[in-house]
Amino acid sequence: MKNILSLVIASIAVLTLTACEPKRGSDAWCKKMDETPKGDWSFKDAGDYTKYCVLNQKPEDN
Repeated sequence: MKNILSLVIASIAVLTLTACEPKRGSDAWCKKMDETPKGDWSFKDAGDYTKYCVLNQKPEDN
């Protein structure tokens, strides 16, 4: 029973933390990337930053 409770609590924590991430390409995401050191960006981050934050293209809704 204790293991099941621990698993449920851990799952809720993971879901809560991942839900706080702004949507890639949104204004909040662009602001977050502005505050992130460029050395910590991936190639995808750099490409998407250019596409959405510099060229102001709208992110596709999936």
